[in-house]
Amino acid sequence: MKPTLAALSLAAITAASTLVTGTASAADDPIVIKFSHVVAENTPKGQMALKLQELVEERMGDRVVVEVYPNSQLFGDDKVLEAMQLGDVQLAAPALSKFGRYTKKLALFDLPFLFEDLDAVDRFQQSEDGQELLSSMEKKGLIGLGYLHSGLKQFSSNEPLRVPEDAAGMKFRIMSSEVLEAQFKAVDATPLKKPFSEVFTLLQTRAIDGQESPWSNTYTKKFFEVQPYITESNHGLLDYMVVTSAEFWNGLPDDLRDELKAAIDEAVTYGNQVAREKDLDYRQKIVDSGRTEIITLTPEERAQWLQAMKPVWEEFEDEIGAELIDAAYASNRGN
Repeated sequence: MKPTLAALSLAAITAASTLVTGTASAADDPIVIKFSHVVAENTPKGQMALKLQELVEERMGDRVVVEVYPNSQLFGDDKVLEAMQLGDVQLAAPALSKFGRYTKKLALFDLPFLFEDLDAVDRFQQSEDGQELLSSMEKKGLIGLGYLHSGLKQFSSNEPLRVPEDAAGMKFRIMSSEVLEAQFKAVDATPLKKPFSEVFTLLQTRAIDGQESPWSNTYTKKFFEVQPYITESNHGLLDYMVVTSAEFWNGLPDDLRDELKAAIDEAVTYGNQVAREKDLDYRQKIVDSGRTEIITLTPEERAQWLQAMKPVWEEFEDEIGAELIDAAYASNRGN
């Protein structure tokens, strides 16, 4: 029996109703933000990511969901930015030195002895110049949303380092960075680009003489157990940038983007407080271990290191910008 006209009309109305209902349901689904990072959840970066997840769930749970993937579960720092531009991940927080192919200006943060302490770093990063750097990669498809601390770096070594001449002839592991390479060459040391995962074995077997890390890495990776000396130099910065894709960020509704940015700001502030607390805690644990001697530089000794490495600033000022370097250095005086 052929369906009647009335039956056909009812079927058509039902199908149309289902289509509309399905579309509305899809539109009501929350936006999923995948946050990929490379460290453990108990680190400052890991804690920041979990704090953001918590804040977004509390404030935006019916509209936005943050999924956190620690320990390189999705991508390592070398691949995550490409994945972000493809839309496979929406948030990440790589080390500042990882952005070299997108902008040369962030090499500023690798310059040796530029900042005296984390307070100076904060003053600069929150200044107009520091905030402008967050958008320095927008034309390349990336937008920075905030700076996340790991900490200031210290030298560890097989022999005591008090003045620049003490480093001559020594081999130091570095991250892949032209600035860090120039830093050690400035004191007649040999920089070697090696994977972070290999550093402990390289130190233990004396294939290298030293390395540079914040207190957190020096403690958690047990470098202090195979390095008799740590120079409390605060000579460099290891920080991260919380970053997203310009396409994703600019595509969000204005009100939702503002709420999400407020949550990210609060989570970053929390993560940076955790970083400061852990830095002090890890330093004390190294002291308590009695495994290594901590050398604290006098103001005169630190001035010698600054003088020896300041030519590195000049070497990269064309790429970074002399005015930007001057502004960063002025932050030490709270200007």
